[in-house]
Amino acid sequence: MKKILFPALLMFSIGMQAQTDNSTKSLNLSGYLEAYYTYDFGQPENGNRPPFVYSHNRHNEFNLNLGFLKAAYNTEHVRANLALAAGTYMNANYAAEPGVLKNVYEANAGMKLSRKKNLWLDAGIFGSHIGFESAVSKDCWTLTRSIMADNTPYYEAGAKLTFTTDNGQWLFSILALNGWQRITRVEGNSMLSWGTQVQYKPSDKFLLNYSTFIGTDKPDSARLIRVLNNVYGIFSITDELGLTLGVDIGTEEKNISGNGLNTWYSPIGILKYNISEHWAVAARVEYYNDASGVIIATGTPNGFQTIGYSLNVDYSPAKNVLVRLEARQWNSKDEIFIKNTEAVKYNTFVTGSIAVRF
Repeated sequence: MKKILFPALLMFSIGMQAQTDNSTKSLNLSGYLEAYYTYDFGQPENGNRPPFVYSHNRHNEFNLNLGFLKAAYNTEHVRANLALAAGTYMNANYAAEPGVLKNVYEANAGMKLSRKKNLWLDAGIFGSHIGFESAVSKDCWTLTRSIMADNTPYYEAGAKLTFTTDNGQWLFSILALNGWQRITRVEGNSMLSWGTQVQYKPSDKFLLNYSTFIGTDKPDSARLIRVLNNVYGIFSITDELGLTLGVDIGTEEKNISGNGLNTWYSPIGILKYNISEHWAVAARVEYYNDASGVIIATGTPNGFQTIGYSLNVDYSPAKNVLVRLEARQWNSKDEIFIKNTEAVKYNTFVTGSIAVRF
């Protein structure tokens, strides 16, 4: 069944383009592919990176992180997107989804609710409203994803109502979701999850975002309410220098009776410098504290308390091509990593990739 997904998308796009001139002008077919190689100096025997890594997660092998074909249809009052994908990113993040849903990167339809205002209702599967990093590495300042991004939803399924002001400076959105990165709801869970997003962008040099999630990722018999607050800002200090600052603060009930909360948080900072039209460098500092193991369970006395650093160099020979190399290290309070079958407090790895958008 999986072998027919990409041909099916291609035939769908060709069929759509064969319609009227107006329909053809409204339809866009695109694609993305990122090949990568990661070497983990911990040398995991099974080839898998640590279990909290969901992107670029294979050691010492050339592989596909993410590749997709996408058909996008846009008119003044209607829009739709369909993207089918493959890669180690899909294998890791969609492992809980059934059947062909494991290959659905995006599938949504929307309609404009107002003739005069930019008010849209969209439903289906779409990218997460949380965080400044997406699965598309080429769109991110760093090659690999932060611990924060890898452990919050990359995608969501549900419906969202979005309003953008006439001047484009403010965006407001409210979402009804199937759960925490879920297309198919957890079996036995009858509760919808909810999200909000407020974004302020007065210019191309300044963006502030505040997103929330409230819901559960467990069946009703073991329901624990989870709340996440995500705040970030993206700033262009000069034409060459940019700064991204962000923080996640989350809570989840300790037990089904609702007595007490477990908390996790993660601040991050990324500095990017464009050396020239073709070259750029970026440095990242991050910290993730989940002592109670809500999101990342370690079974160690202090839980997951890890600081990380990375430095990447980017070369873009053309606007649609990006070649990258990144060195990264994590240091934890407990011995949660493995190096040559021994438990250690640190993990060091390098990653290279080639990404092409077409």
